[in-house]
Amino acid sequence: MKDFALFLARVLLAAIFLWAGYGKLTHYTYMQGYLVSLGVPGWSFPFIILWELGGGLAVLTGFLTRPVALLMGAFCVISALIAHLHPADQEQMINFMKNISMTGGFLALWVSGAGALSLDRKFKLKWSPA
Repeated sequence: MKDFALFLARVLLAAIFLWAGYGKLTHYTYMQGYLVSLGVPGWSFPFIILWELGGGLAVLTGFLTRPVALLMGAFCVISALIAHLHPADQEQMINFMKNISMTGGFLALWVSGAGALSLDRKFKLKWSPA
C-alpha cells in the first residue's frame, strides 16, 4: 500500500506542474507578460516552463525524486512569495497556501523517496535527504 500511496502522491503533485507548464506554453505571450508584471525577468520564462514540465515529469515518473522534490518545494515557496502573497486578496492567499501545502508534500517525498513504482527504484538511484 505504501508504494501505491507514494505513486499516487507523485501523480497528484506532478499534475499541477504539468498543467501549469502546458498552460504557460500555450498562452506564452500573455503568461510571460503577467510574470514580467510581477517583476520576474522575461528571459526566465522559458526556464520556468522547462522546470514545470521537466520537474513535473521527473516527479511523475519517480526519477531523481529526492533532489527534484526538494527543488520543486523551493520553487513552490518562491512562486508563492512572488505571485500569491497578497493578504488583502483572499483568492490569492488561497493560492499562496496551496503552494505552501504543496511544499509540505514535496518535503515528505524528499524524505520518503519515490517508492517501488518509480524509475529511481528501476535504476537503483539512491539519494539521501540529508
